[in-house]
Amino acid sequence: MNILFLSRWFPYPPNNGSKIRIHNILEGLSQHHRLTLLSFADQAGVSPDAPEVRAVCSKVRVVPWREFDPTSLRARLGFLSLQPRSVVDTFSPEMAAAITQALREEKYDLIIASQLQMAAYAPYFGDVPAAFEEFEIGLFHDQAFSADGRIRLRRALTWFKLRLYLSQLLRRFRLVTMVSERERDLLARNFPRYREAAHVLPNCINVEEYQHVEVQKRANTLVFSGPFRYRVNHEAMVWFLREVFPLILKQVPDAQLIITGDHENLPLPSLRNVTLTGYVDDIKSLVASCTVSIAPLLSGGGTRLKILEAMALGTAVVATSKGAEGLDAQAGEHLLVADTASDFAECVIKMLQDERTRLQMAESARRLVQEKYNWGSALPVYLQLLEALR
Repeated sequence: MNILFLSRWFPYPPNNGSKIRIHNILEGLSQHHRLTLLSFADQAGVSPDAPEVRAVCSKVRVVPWREFDPTSLRARLGFLSLQPRSVVDTFSPEMAAAITQALREEKYDLIIASQLQMAAYAPYFGDVPAAFEEFEIGLFHDQAFSADGRIRLRRALTWFKLRLYLSQLLRRFRLVTMVSERERDLLARNFPRYREAAHVLPNCINVEEYQHVEVQKRANTLVFSGPFRYRVNHEAMVWFLREVFPLILKQVPDAQLIITGDHENLPLPSLRNVTLTGYVDDIKSLVASCTVSIAPLLSGGGTRLKILEAMALGTAVVATSKGAEGLDAQAGEHLLVADTASDFAECVIKMLQDERTRLQMAESARRLVQEKYNWGSALPVYLQLLEALR
């Protein structure tokens, strides 16, 4: 098939969870189909001539991305729109024109729109069959039903508008894929007429890329991988450093925490025994060298590639229930799960001090990833779903 792939993220380098997923999908699709990529430029220096993307896509065009600004005029006018304000504010006439031009210049058998930001351009798809890849509403759902007071009213309005918007938008898609059963359940409950189009395509990794990373473990070292551009990551680190890490340091004074990714100069409660690395070229070796990978997430949706990567690298994992959400992993067998500060600290300390338990759990987790979260197994299923859209 000749496929037009629309991406919110320019997938190279694949340095966050969304990019890793898109990167793997593009690589898999390119082995069987012809690809054109239309992508937003999510960071400076993005080039459509990047050799990595040219190796899998016959054509590439990049359009500037405009971050959602809730104080902008468009965003304020969005209060009067039935569409979510973020959709109104980030809409790009240039991207709409690029899609229109691509469809005018060439015949496509399928359009794949990755994430809501790209599915929003469905009115410009003409009569080309379309797939909505990585549908995710869990974060909006949780925010609408967990906030208090005036914030809850605002988030409830966002949830109402999102549901109304998606009830119309989903008509345009013959296939909707998401990363977890929870997301499929949310779609089925809120948009029951589209439940037959919904399929889970879990976040996966290319296991082979993680099998030969051999480094020396650093004692009593924790790692958290995740840019603060995704505010859920910043929220997690604020909670961990304020509530959890001091409890760990009382028992393990030389414990160290490494935080990777762009931190956007956002404040943290404390930097005692904390290293902020920024972007890391060889993240696999860094994670493999650490004793424990933490995922103390308090909100968000989907599944955490950071957990799968740590498991594939043989690094033990401690997560909150929200952090481990969507993974077919058993607490106590593949990772430790805790939701209060004291319990989370206790689990981390156990992993640091009980080498036998840590190694057993890490090995069990590695097997889980090999069996259930390898793109080599997941992609053929996705290819079959796409072929059925012809």
